[in-house]
Amino acid sequence: MRKKPVIIGVAGGSGSGKTSVTRAIIESFKGHSILMLEQDFYYKDQGHLPFEERLKTNYDHPLAFDNDLLIEHINKLMRYEAIEKPVYDYSVHTRSDKVIHVEPQDVVILEGILILEDERLRDVMDIKLFVDTDADLRIIRRLFRDIKERGRTMDSVIDQYVNVVRPMHNQFIEPTKRYADIIIPEGGQNHVAIDLMVTKIQTILEQKSIL
Repeated sequence: MRKKPVIIGVAGGSGSGKTSVTRAIIESFKGHSILMLEQDFYYKDQGHLPFEERLKTNYDHPLAFDNDLLIEHINKLMRYEAIEKPVYDYSVHTRSDKVIHVEPQDVVILEGILILEDERLRDVMDIKLFVDTDADLRIIRRLFRDIKERGRTMDSVIDQYVNVVRPMHNQFIEPTKRYADIIIPEGGQNHVAIDLMVTKIQTILEQKSIL
């Protein structure tokens, strides 16, 4: 009987560096069987709502995510079955008609701001990480990203951060730190923590006779 894949959860606030940590882990296992599943792809389909209503979506609230679908897909990957990952279109604030075909792999990294918030998700994880970065660094990173990559104005980014992102972080994201097996300060810059993480993943893979 084939062993189930290793499931790793990587959580942290917006701009914490969790994507950098995830990419560093993937790079360390280049040539091995590994995939990243981003929680951002699993925002709820809002096609039934008028566009004006969709504009009010709070993307930092747990209820914005379709965790039922995400868990269904994780269960399929754990059975080594392929999935059709949804694609979210931020320009129209709902799910796109497109999907991405994803083949199962031996290591699945679940990455997202609230990936540790749902107990059902935590229960399937072999390792739970929280990337912990100071709020001032997170807002600076978010400013650079949203202005450069998403064409936002500085005022709009700051307004959203103060009124939505920061309160949601304090209410929902920060408390999930207590579920983490490992807390990584400063994200992708913490090479020692990432090296330790990679060693731990290798040990688990060897125990499961996957490597």
